[in-house]
Amino acid sequence: MRILVLGSTGYLGGHVAARLRSLPGARVLGGGRSPAAEFPVDLATVRPEQLAKALASVAPDTVVNCAGATGGDAVTLAEVNARGPAVLCAALREAAPGARLVHLGSAAEYGPGAPGTRVTESAPTCPAAPYGATKLAGTVAVTGAGLDAVVLRVGNPVGPGAPASGLPGRITRLLRATDRDGVLRLGDLSAYRDFVDVRDVARATVLAATAPGPLPPILNIGGGQAVLVRDLVHLLATKAGFRGRIEENPPGPGGPAGAGGGGAGAGGGSVRSGDVSWQCSDISAAEEALGWWPEYSLDDALTALWEGPR
Repeated sequence: MRILVLGSTGYLGGHVAARLRSLPGARVLGGGRSPAAEFPVDLATVRPEQLAKALASVAPDTVVNCAGATGGDAVTLAEVNARGPAVLCAALREAAPGARLVHLGSAAEYGPGAPGTRVTESAPTCPAAPYGATKLAGTVAVTGAGLDAVVLRVGNPVGPGAPASGLPGRITRLLRATDRDGVLRLGDLSAYRDFVDVRDVARATVLAATAPGPLPPILNIGGGQAVLVRDLVHLLATKAGFRGRIEENPPGPGGPAGAGGGGAGAGGGSVRSGDVSWQCSDISAAEEALGWWPEYSLDDALTALWEGPR
């Protein structure tokens, strides 16, 4: 089984590729923008015919697209998150129309959730910022391509190796750089987010890549519960042995976005979903279609993050 993983050097892509490589009989090719990648490609700039030629040369049975931009201006986000999947689908239709495509989307595509409710895959989409809007455009390109494809709408990934571009990774780095009896100054932490361990995301992706028969076009992959960002920060602080004071600065008129304002694992000032105060996904469809349910708790994920490489 030949599996091509695009974005294989990123946070999600690295975990996905590692888990896929553990499958018996799987030949996994890592794709990305680095010239050193086994399958070098930049979805933001490659022409469909170029990509089709490259795909034909490797003849993948499955393509997993973990490539995506989480920061930058609207043009950058659109090039990677919207154009990239569209180009990939066009190339697959020409070069490998029978291949399974697993595309990693984002819960930010839904936009603001109603407090106390879990969002299902059939809920209306109303992204609050360019990140969610461009991820939604990528989802539309994938689901409308006429391919054997599934979009996994991932919540806020956390766990080993979480980057500083996301809230848990950023708070971890701040705690490591702050005196244990010092002051940790953060923004507003009053948002609720659906956190999911990156290892559970990788397992869901492998199940989607190898499941027999067609799958639903979209599946939510999250923790299935809304967590107050303030609680996550305090859990991390406890694991760090932090004895100091956490100062929270709620946003005022014209003030900066707070640490709790980011979506899809974002930190303060994120362009992703700063206006979303509640996010929680209904993950029952993934259980039915894939037999998937999170194996790791939030405490497991934060322990692995704090105890992981510095």
